[in-house]
Amino acid sequence: MARRTILVTGATDGIGLALVRRLAGRHDVIATGRREPGKVRDLFPESVHYVRADQSDPKAAAQALGRGLLEHNVTKLDHVVLNAATGHASVPQDETPDTLRDTLDVNLAGTLAMAHILYSWLRRGNGQLTLIGSTARKGAPQFACYAASKAGLHGLARALEEEWRGTVRVVILHPGPTMTGMQEKVGLKLGWAHKWFIRPDDMAAMIEAAIRAGKTPRTLSFVQYLSGAAVLGRTIR
Repeated sequence: MARRTILVTGATDGIGLALVRRLAGRHDVIATGRREPGKVRDLFPESVHYVRADQSDPKAAAQALGRGLLEHNVTKLDHVVLNAATGHASVPQDETPDTLRDTLDVNLAGTLAMAHILYSWLRRGNGQLTLIGSTARKGAPQFACYAASKAGLHGLARALEEEWRGTVRVVILHPGPTMTGMQEKVGLKLGWAHKWFIRPDDMAAMIEAAIRAGKTPRTLSFVQYLSGAAVLGRTIR
């Protein structure tokens, strides 16, 4: 199996980190995140290249990523997984302009900026762009802006699929609730519902299998997780 060059954003925690660890043994992986390089040294296998790119400033993140790819002599990308996301838990009327802007910048504007700058690398690699949405796009209590940003990603995927047809394949996957730690960070109390959340390692396996299957859009739910244990062993080729 030929090694491929794969880039994953939002790679220092949760699904992104699990996906990088899963892929690094078989492919050349570039990881991005908002943490300083010195604070992620022990997170990844030694073969992984890390580029700091904080999507809360979409323009700066895209520029930093472009410079990082040039510094690592990356000439093409076979696959890009745009996974970086954030959220703030509150009822809609309590969300502030700052939390709204942070969520939209990271989840939507930052993702779009990354897609734009990575297009030339993907085109040279005849590659695929995978956007990581969320089942929350249909509405999620205490996450109105987050849900809106993920609905925006769904629309973005459809638009890019048309714009880039014949040059770069575009896929969007919508994971169900996953134990990423984001819920705890934003102060959301889940109670008994937490037991229905999927482990990041298993969600990363489901994402990899879904990428291989090539169907878009695709929802990755707890029901599929229970009924598709055999799927978890499939790998990107």
